[in-house]
This record gives sequence, C-alpha cells and structure tokens, in this order.
Amino acid sequence: MRKIGLLSDTHGFVHPGIPGIFENCDEIWHAGDFGGEQVADQLRELKPLRGVYGNIDDQTIRGQFPEFLRFKCEGVDVLMTHIGGYPGRYPSYILDIFRTNPPDLFICGHSHILKVMPDKKFNLLHMNPGAAGLSGFHNVITMLRFSINDSGIKDLEVVELKKSRA
Repeated sequence: MRKIGLLSDTHGFVHPGIPGIFENCDEIWHAGDFGGEQVADQLRELKPLRGVYGNIDDQTIRGQFPEFLRFKCEGVDVLMTHIGGYPGRYPSYILDIFRTNPPDLFICGHSHILKVMPDKKFNLLHMNPGAAGLSGFHNVITMLRFSINDSGIKDLEVVELKKSRA
C-alpha cells in the first residue's frame, strides 16, 4: 500500500502547511500548473514527485514533466494530465484514450474545482484535487490524500487550507 498526496494548480506557491500535510505520504503527485521550477524542487525535497505540466508552465517544467503520465501504482492503472474535464464532459482526446484503454484512476487539474467521482461509463475513478495555490477564483486551497493498493483507492481525505501565505 502507498500513501499519496495529490495537488494541482500551485501557480508558483507552496503553502507552508504542505510539508506537514504530506508527512505520512510515500509520494506526491502534481496534476499540473506548477508555476515554476521552485515548486517542483520544494515538493521533491519532501517526497518522490510525479507530475504533468499544465497550461501555465514554462519550458523548464515542460522539460521535466510530460503532458500525459500513465503508470501503475500498486496494481492500479493511473492516467494523469492537466486539462482533462470530468465525467460526461471530457475533451475528445481524453475520450479517445478512454474508448480504447481506460485507466482505473484518472487525475486532472486545471478547473480549480475539487471533484472526486466515479465514471460508470468507463469504469474508472476521476479525481481533481482543486487548487493548492493562491491564484484563481477558488476561496479555499484543496488537496487530496489517499492510500492506493491493488484493490483500489482507500482512506481518501480532502485537505482544506485557508487561502493565505501563512
């Protein structure tokens, strides 16, 4: 079993509470819009980091992280990208993947809206951790923590923080 800390849309800001929040995690996953290499570096200092680049990320981040990341974690097939929609509202390039080879877990960011929901049509779990940065319309910083093993996702927690630098 692996414990995962999932966040997205940091936009150049790592909340000072993140080290404590992800202390018991084995890995951190970032679903794009890092907003700068310093964010990736700070997260890497905490835990092993997996991620994808987002639409605001520069060439440095795009050189370190792919647009799509597909991998197995504890037997669960994971697909992560930044702009991916949600069940019933996927862009065509995501639908093309799902029609031929759907993952067990689909993760995206971009919307700044926290969503965790099953997609019964493609038999997968959709996750968007919301936004962990200060930029954007969201009023609360959100992230997810969960455990993953060959039987799926367990112990899912939503983490909310005040949208401030403190």
